[in-house]
Amino acid sequence: MKEDISSHNWQSIADIMSALMMIFLFISVLYMLQAQLEKAKITEIAKSYSEQEKNLYEDLNIEFKEDLKKWSASLEKDNTVRFYAPEVLFKPGSSEINPQFKKILNDFFPRYIKILEGSSFKNDISEIRIEGHTSSEWTGAKSFEDRYLANLNLSQQRSFEVLKYCFSVSSDKTTKEWLKGVLRANGLSFAKPVFTKSGKEDNLKSRRVEFRAVVKSKERIDAILEMTK
Repeated sequence: MKEDISSHNWQSIADIMSALMMIFLFISVLYMLQAQLEKAKITEIAKSYSEQEKNLYEDLNIEFKEDLKKWSASLEKDNTVRFYAPEVLFKPGSSEINPQFKKILNDFFPRYIKILEGSSFKNDISEIRIEGHTSSEWTGAKSFEDRYLANLNLSQQRSFEVLKYCFSVSSDKTTKEWLKGVLRANGLSFAKPVFTKSGKEDNLKSRRVEFRAVVKSKERIDAILEMTK
């Protein structure tokens, strides 16, 4: 009798272990399928993002290639339009926009927005960032913190003044309503300096204003990656 009970107990334990193994296997398969689905999502969105970036670059390049040099500007591969002649942009230490830069913005911004607001891109634009950048210099600063904060304040004021001016350049009410939701001004101090080929900070080119459109696909990729951490 004892042997029969013992045999029955071992059989029950074996059945339980087999059931648990099936459950763990099922969970593992579900996890692998989920991982594959997430990877497929990221791949699909990344392809969409890459295609949007490429198309936007081509449109911006066609529109502005004849103007960039005379504006002392460049179109970067990430679709950043960079204005890098500080003597054209602002007076030293000031956030007041120089008349020459206002003239450039009068020409540039309506054409820039016309591209972004077009049917090919409008629904995929999450932000249009106007970024103010400075060099790491600040006359009279006694510490790194003083230099950083003084330049941060200046870069924020400058980016805001450019945004305010660009907003005033746009006369169409529908365009202004859209810009209200996507146009942003950011001051970055000297967080992202421009370097020479030798690796030294280029103080002149670091003092710049940049325009960059951020598409929603990039945000979706970042959100999925955050969820999978």
